[in-house]
Amino acid sequence: MKKWIKDNRGLLLFLLCFGFVRTAVADWNPIPSGSMRPTLVEGDVVLVNRLAFDAKLPLTDISLLRLGDPRRGDVVTFSSPRDGERLIKRIVAIPGDVVELRDEVLFVNGEAANYTDQQQAEEPVGSGLVVPAIRATEALGGSQRSVQFLPPLGARRDFGPLRLQADEYFMLGDNRDNSEDSRFIGPVQRKLLIGRAHHIVVSADILGWWKPRFERTAAPIR
Repeated sequence: MKKWIKDNRGLLLFLLCFGFVRTAVADWNPIPSGSMRPTLVEGDVVLVNRLAFDAKLPLTDISLLRLGDPRRGDVVTFSSPRDGERLIKRIVAIPGDVVELRDEVLFVNGEAANYTDQQQAEEPVGSGLVVPAIRATEALGGSQRSVQFLPPLGARRDFGPLRLQADEYFMLGDNRDNSEDSRFIGPVQRKLLIGRAHHIVVSADILGWWKPRFERTAAPIR
């Protein structure tokens, strides 16, 4: 055993460094569902900066040092407060904010989001089913993003108002009628945040014979 370790110490050191980088510095996250469409689609692989908010003890939620504060509009990965599953959503409200949805219009601290550039689209929702969709640009508090609504599905159109406590963040999927987010799992504590997703590393059409989507490769996440 000692001889094997000596003969393979270079490989072992590489694996150790690789594991440390993935668990403490940077990671990649495949997108398995359509909850963030149209921003992120199934088959995207996103790059996650694990040092965006906290330096954590690897493989734990223990913060060793605060490095930055999450902002409204950030796309983040986190552990679900309900079952620990890793999810990716957008932060729409931060500690101290009052967040509310009224007929799917987002309100933060009493200010309503503005929706422009509305377009009709078609959205696949599984088993060959396609439903009509409405895509729009949502602007609020100096940030904006593309969102999607699926009127035939009609998820949770009304919510709150809810005031977030210290270290609590409210998450929404950009695909508002097809996302299990803070409307269902509750606010997410800072300690459960993993990192900020900032670029798409690579993308492939998982429903179309894994055809590469070169136009999405290296694209920034907004």
